[in-house]
Amino acid sequence: MKLNLAVLAGDGIGPEIIEQAMKAVKAISVKFGHELTYRTALTGACAIKATGDPYPDETHEICMASDAVLFGAIGSPEFDNNPAAKVRPEQGLLAMRKKLGLYANIRPVTTFPSLLHRSPLRAELVDNVDFVCIRELTGGLYFGRPQGRSEDGNTAYDTCVYTRHEIERIVTLGFEYAMKRRKKLTVVDKANILATSRLWRQVAQEIAVKYPEVEMEYLFVDNAAMRLIQWPGSFDVFVTENMFGDILTDEASVITGSLGMLPSASIGLHTSVFEPIHGSWPQAAGKNIANPVATILSAALMFEYAFDLHREGSLIREAVAASLKANVVTEDIAPAGHTPSSTSAVGDWIAEYILQSTL
Repeated sequence: MKLNLAVLAGDGIGPEIIEQAMKAVKAISVKFGHELTYRTALTGACAIKATGDPYPDETHEICMASDAVLFGAIGSPEFDNNPAAKVRPEQGLLAMRKKLGLYANIRPVTTFPSLLHRSPLRAELVDNVDFVCIRELTGGLYFGRPQGRSEDGNTAYDTCVYTRHEIERIVTLGFEYAMKRRKKLTVVDKANILATSRLWRQVAQEIAVKYPEVEMEYLFVDNAAMRLIQWPGSFDVFVTENMFGDILTDEASVITGSLGMLPSASIGLHTSVFEPIHGSWPQAAGKNIANPVATILSAALMFEYAFDLHREGSLIREAVAASLKANVVTEDIAPAGHTPSSTSAVGDWIAEYILQSTL
């Protein structure tokens, strides 16, 4: 099969973790006889420095011409620490989502037996946790207009806007995912306060009649945040709006023991984007210490969702599980008294496991 990828490394540790994911992608391509082609492109702070635009037109054209996008991370302290900056790396991420029509972010949350001790929660709470977070990506406060500050600089405002169409397509996606899993869907909102949330709940109730097999529940976002800590195993699929999803998915990721372990997929109207959930961690850039597993597992999602190649995705997951069992891991998850492996060593080990595996 022909695999045509756009590879956007981004900033900070992005280039290092993307390099390891591409080792796995290349190993899979060799193992299964796929024809791999890919083009690299700039986004984020590196793109601002090179072109003045965090998501240049050339990058967008490469993404649109590709079958899938493998993405690292964006962000840089020089912009984070400058409130007056008019152009920011994160604007590139929002622009990419908007231009590619990426209205849904899919984040599987699973725990690994060898890492239960790393979770801030008790092992019995997180053992066998397996759920999917579905976050709406192109509406809400992050995209609402008007948005700005008063002339005297003493007042700022954002506008939260959702349309019926935006809610219908993301909630329907939530139901479809639930049907493929344990048939339970949680809709997270703040319908006791927000008008947009009341529209979310109304639309979700209308769609629910089409999926009588799915058990439905509605949680206010504050209750959902508590439930993620008290009883994470109670979730199967939850769907929510943009800002709530941004916060809750980061909270959910921590219970696995490391931000460096979880992948994500952003899907929608055009080319899908596959990326780790963590940020650019600029303090670690160039030190060869970042955990590449989330990016490698994002490549597994890419094979499954973009190309419908499930054996390939499964082999990557198997290789990652084997590396954890063998303690070939970076410092964030290395057991006490065990010398951690470098970013590149983890990538090499996983790629070699793929090449040496028996199909």
